[in-house]
Amino acid sequence: MKKIFLYSLAVLASVILASCNGDYDDWAQPQHNPQEEAITIPGFTATPVVQSIDCSNVTTDSVSIFTLSEAALPEGFTLDNARLEIIPQGEDNAIKKNVNASIEGKSAVTELSEVIVSFYGKRPIAHSFVAHVYLNAVKNGDAVLIDAGKFNLEMTPKSPFIDSGYYLVGDMFNAEGVDGWNTVSAKQAFMHSDKDVYDDPKFTITFETKKADQYWKIIPKKNIDAGNFWADGVVGPKENGSSNMKGDLTNVGPGAGMIKEPGKYKLTLNMMDYSYTIEPAPELYMKGDANGWDGYDYLAGDGVHYTGFMYLNQNGFKFTTAPDWSGTGYGANFDTAPNADNIVITEPAGYYKVDVDLSTKKYTLTEIKSIGIIGSAAPNGWDSDVDLTYVPYNKETKEGRYWEAKNIKLKAGECKFRANDAWDMQWGFDGDKFVFSNNAPQKQFVPEEGTYDIKLYAWANGYAKCEFTKK
Repeated sequence: MKKIFLYSLAVLASVILASCNGDYDDWAQPQHNPQEEAITIPGFTATPVVQSIDCSNVTTDSVSIFTLSEAALPEGFTLDNARLEIIPQGEDNAIKKNVNASIEGKSAVTELSEVIVSFYGKRPIAHSFVAHVYLNAVKNGDAVLIDAGKFNLEMTPKSPFIDSGYYLVGDMFNAEGVDGWNTVSAKQAFMHSDKDVYDDPKFTITFETKKADQYWKIIPKKNIDAGNFWADGVVGPKENGSSNMKGDLTNVGPGAGMIKEPGKYKLTLNMMDYSYTIEPAPELYMKGDANGWDGYDYLAGDGVHYTGFMYLNQNGFKFTTAPDWSGTGYGANFDTAPNADNIVITEPAGYYKVDVDLSTKKYTLTEIKSIGIIGSAAPNGWDSDVDLTYVPYNKETKEGRYWEAKNIKLKAGECKFRANDAWDMQWGFDGDKFVFSNNAPQKQFVPEEGTYDIKLYAWANGYAKCEFTKK
């Protein structure tokens, strides 16, 4: 292993003198000190080649950053082990990051990008750094550390463009009066965590296709905001018409993907590497005393996070990935053992919004005291709700688990259902089915004025339904 030898101030002075008279004897007998100190050589400095580097635009594995001056080395010495110490500009107390460099002043793009990400994350924004160049002068296996100076360098990490949101468009969203290729609704929006998209580049959506050979593409939110669906940035498979359930995406001449068989699916995008995966939509169910153990309530989600609406009591229940117990069951503390204890709530029996996070093995209950109908078709218009009544599960008739209103007078028009007389939990008709969101659609579904009985099965997004029976 090479030994690093350290120069005292006296040695440094001798080096400077040697550079004037050509006598380099002191280089051959470096002084040993307990702590490494770099020396400078008059006229020997690193000069920056570039002032700014965008790692995403570099097409080679390495990039030229600096060149070294032509100062002569003492006889028998060679240069080796060049490296950069990099810190954010103006942050002198930051922990320095080391990046290897060649004697020609080239560094690997991946290493530079990793340094930027370690300080600022993956978002492709330019940041200012100070790069300090060090290298060794070596003779007979002994090395002297040389300080070749520092300079400012602006760098941008290697990352693709990732929008804050995406929408799925295609045949599966076509409906009467609705063009599924040129309109978007809440049900077409991909879900995303609350993290920065460059820290979590995955987007998910669950949807249903009712016909074979359904084509799709992906529209970035920036296009929607600009009012131009098909502007640059549309995303799709590299191969037009591809029916592959996983593959690569592109926003340059994107093709349309195709789903061959009808069904419920989950589409996951990884926008950091522009890839996609399509799989059967994950489902979660609640089975317990509140639905007679032989029934079940739905929860919809992305495979990790699920939300459903259901009545719960303190007599126990479990979550399960299959309503016939053929999948994975989650009992107390999310224990998956077949003999795991039931989950028992401490809250009073009642109707709840249930959020499940399988990654943290936790669930959250939000009490729902009322669900009411509101809108142009409703008795009070958009001013206030008319509350429905919850009908719990009847173990003898095996019916119930819905909200109802009987003999309610409705007008032809639009309406929604909302919880707790507030707008943060809504159910609305999208032209095909009832969906849940904090901004649910409100298409007309009461075709004519009359007296109706209403049954709302709130259940979960994509599973909710409403029955109107005209008297």
